[in-house]
Amino acid sequence: MESVEITEEGLLLRPWRASDAESVHRACQDPDIQRWTTVPRPYLPEHANGFVTEISGRAWAEGTGAPFAVCDAATGELLGSCGLVTIDARLGSGEIGYWTAPWARGRGVTVRAVRAVARWAFDSLKLRRLIWQAEVGNHASRLVALRAGFRVEGRLRLADPAPDGRADGWIGSLLPAEVPAVGEPGPAGPGTVEALRAAVFGRPQPTLFATAGPTELRLRPVEERDLDAIVGACRDPETIRWTTVPDPYERADAEAFLAFVRGTWAAGTSACFVFSGPDDRYAGSIDLRLSPSDPLLADVGFMTAPAARGRGFMPAALVALCAWGFTTLGLARIEWKANVGNTASRRAAEKAGFTVEGTARGGLNHRGERTDAWVGALLAGDLA
Repeated sequence: MESVEITEEGLLLRPWRASDAESVHRACQDPDIQRWTTVPRPYLPEHANGFVTEISGRAWAEGTGAPFAVCDAATGELLGSCGLVTIDARLGSGEIGYWTAPWARGRGVTVRAVRAVARWAFDSLKLRRLIWQAEVGNHASRLVALRAGFRVEGRLRLADPAPDGRADGWIGSLLPAEVPAVGEPGPAGPGTVEALRAAVFGRPQPTLFATAGPTELRLRPVEERDLDAIVGACRDPETIRWTTVPDPYERADAEAFLAFVRGTWAAGTSACFVFSGPDDRYAGSIDLRLSPSDPLLADVGFMTAPAARGRGFMPAALVALCAWGFTTLGLARIEWKANVGNTASRRAAEKAGFTVEGTARGGLNHRGERTDAWVGALLAGDLA
């Protein structure tokens, strides 16, 4: 396959040159590129030289890929990499891959480059579909894909996960009619819920603060040092009575819980915190679960350790978490449910400002049986 150049929206996409090796080596020292791509670690000068002089040229010659250097059309400065990492001519499908040099981020470079490559692939190569994949948690790559028109359609287990990464990936696809026009803003632009969530979940989980009477609480990510206390709380008769934690609850259950909540943060589907007092010991857990069908809706679940009950910790933690959900995640409504009769949960929700809206008959599945549930909600304006 003959290599080509593409000029579009201030970018020049061209085949790689030997003179690019130094810039490629410098860019690939970036921790994010090393974390989220398959470049060798450590990335040495010989890796960069081999890529620009051998690997990229071979892909063009054999028709197995179309790797482009993404450059500033006016100055020629290298800004990133974008291209087809695989091409299946029989199927009419290709997979796109990209990275942005650290000095070029925040300028929409890669979105423009992906759209340009997609247009060329559909118009010149007559491909019928492009595929995008990224490890779950790579929200920057996901946001680029969305803005380029890809539909993120699900998850799949990665064939070759990074040693320090996750085993699951996101997958999306793009068809010819779905590429936004040149200059068109496209989906998931600045200020949208998708962009907001990418900025939040693409970073480490924050620590929130609340006040319960004279006590300052910290809401922080779950850590391994919390597991023994979580086991103790989940073996408490009241916890077993009103929640769906495994019974009996073992250390392995707590370890699985830790892995689960870290995974949901990476996926951007849930935010689970533990809260603690001045001694930073586990006093309870609280999580905000985002609705998969309504981006402005979430529901909340919580549990207080036996030794921390009756001290007002849970209402304070609820207010802090909900305020964060409204202001940082852009939520409009947060729902609460509890089995009818769970007055402790209801008191905590009402003290935090939730309005109990009624009873849902058979509203919860509790240990294999449908039970009636109290249902309440907190709106963004309720905390004003």
